[in-house]
Amino acid sequence: MRASGILLPISSIPSKYGIGTFSKEAYEFVDFLKAAGQTYWQILPLGPTGYGDSPYQSFSTFAGNPYYIDLEELIEAGMLTKEQCEACDWGGSEAYVDYEKVYLSRFKILKEAFAQSNIQENPDFQEFVRENSFWLSDYALYMAVKDFYEGKSWAEWDDDIRLREASAVAGYRQKLQEEILFYEFQQYLFAKQWMKLKKYANDKGILIIGDIPIYVAFDSADAWANPELFQFDENSMPTGVAGCPPDAFSATGQLWGNPLYRWEYHKETGYAWWMQRIAYCYKLYDVVRIDHFRGFDEYYNIPFGDPTAEFGKWEKGPGYDLFKVMKEKVGNKPVIAEDLGFLTPTVIKLVKKTGYPGMKILQFAFDSREESDYLPHNYTPNSVVYTGTHDNDTTLGWYGSISRRDRSFAKKYLNFRGSKDLEWNFIRAAIASVSDTAIIPMQDYLGLGTEARINVPSTLGTNWKWRMTKGAASQELADRIYKLCKLYGRVK
Repeated sequence: MRASGILLPISSIPSKYGIGTFSKEAYEFVDFLKAAGQTYWQILPLGPTGYGDSPYQSFSTFAGNPYYIDLEELIEAGMLTKEQCEACDWGGSEAYVDYEKVYLSRFKILKEAFAQSNIQENPDFQEFVRENSFWLSDYALYMAVKDFYEGKSWAEWDDDIRLREASAVAGYRQKLQEEILFYEFQQYLFAKQWMKLKKYANDKGILIIGDIPIYVAFDSADAWANPELFQFDENSMPTGVAGCPPDAFSATGQLWGNPLYRWEYHKETGYAWWMQRIAYCYKLYDVVRIDHFRGFDEYYNIPFGDPTAEFGKWEKGPGYDLFKVMKEKVGNKPVIAEDLGFLTPTVIKLVKKTGYPGMKILQFAFDSREESDYLPHNYTPNSVVYTGTHDNDTTLGWYGSISRRDRSFAKKYLNFRGSKDLEWNFIRAAIASVSDTAIIPMQDYLGLGTEARINVPSTLGTNWKWRMTKGAASQELADRIYKLCKLYGRVK
C-alpha cells in the first residue's frame, strides 16, 4: 500500500513549558496529519536523555523521557497549579529547547507533583510497577543512585554498588526508597500519557514509526544491570566500544563510545533480552525503524580508551539469526531497516533476506559525478523514501550548501528553474516515487533552512533543539500536502 507520513520529534511540538510534550498540541498535530491525508507519524527515540541531549544516548532503552510528560494534565489532576508551572524558567525561546533550563525546572516541578500525588496508594500505579518490573526496578534504582552520586556515571560509583553486590543493592534500595518511588512515578505518568496519545493517533488512522537504536549508552541502567550482555572485563569495564571507521566525512572516523554486545551470549539465551526489548518497542510504536542496521551484519570494534576510531576492526554480528528468532517470538512485525552508509554485499544480502524495506534519502542522490542508487528512477517499491532524516540538514539548507554543478544536476533531474517553493520540487519527487512509503520532515513542509536542522552527527551542544512554532501546522498547509499525496496515490 502506498502511504506517506511526517517526521517530527516529540520535543519539536509547540507545547508550553520549554519543550514538546504529550500536550493538547500533540493531539492537534495528529489532527493535522489526518487532515493532510497522512498514514504515519515518525518520531525519534523516547528514552530519557543525558549529557548531549541525544535520544540515541539514553539512560535506559525501556524508560521514557520525563520531559515529555504534559504538565497541564497534572494541573487538571490537582497535582500542580498553573502558578507553580509558570514560576519556573523554561528558557526564552519558542523556536528552540533550552535543555539546561528544562532540566533544572522539570525535575523540580515533577517533585512537587509527586509530593501531592499519594502515588503508592494508586492501584493503577501498583499494576504498572508490577507489569514493568523486568526493567523498571533496575532503572529507578539506577537513577536514584546516580542522583546520590551527583550525576556521575556508574563507572565512578563505589565498587560495591557499581558491581551490584547484593548487600549494596539492598542497602541503597532501603536508603533511597523515596527517590526510587519518584522515578517510578515519572515512568507511570509517561507511559499513561503516551499510550493515550498513541491510541488517539491510531483511532484516527495514524500509525507511529518509532526508533530502536542498535546500541545502548554505557552510562545506562541497561549496561549497569546486565554486564553479561556486553563486552566487559571482570571489572565491568568495556574492552571495546562502537563507532565508524574513517571515511570521506571524517578522517579519524566516529567514536560513539557505546558498549558492544557479546553476541555469542545473546545467541545462547535465544536473544532473550533483545526479544524483550523489541516486544516492548511494539507496545510503544506501530512500526520500528532499526537504527544502524549494518551493525547486525558486522560491527566496528574500537579498543576502549582509544581517542579516535582509527584503529578499530570489523567483527561479525548475529546476522539473520536474530531476525529469524524475532519473527518466531515477536511475530512478523513492520520494520524499517536503516541501511544507510557504506553497504557491503553481505549487508545488502541481509536486508534482502529479512524482507524489510530499506531507506532512500533524496539528498544523497544529486552527486553530478556518479550515478546514484538514491535517484528515484533506481528505487524499488519495497523502500521508504525521505527528503532527509534527522541527521541531515533541511532540504533548503542542504540545497544552499551543495556545489553549483550538483545544483544544476538537481534542477535538470527534477525539471525546475526558479527558487520559489524550491523544497516542494524535492518533496514532490519523493511523494511521486515508486517507494511504498514516503516520509517528509516537517521542516521541509514548512520551508525552513539550516536554522531548523535537528542534528549534526558527531557534534555536541547545538543539537535536538529545534521546535515548530505555534500555528505553523496550518489548515492551508494540510490541504496542500493532502492534494499532493492524493495526486500520487498515497491517500487511503
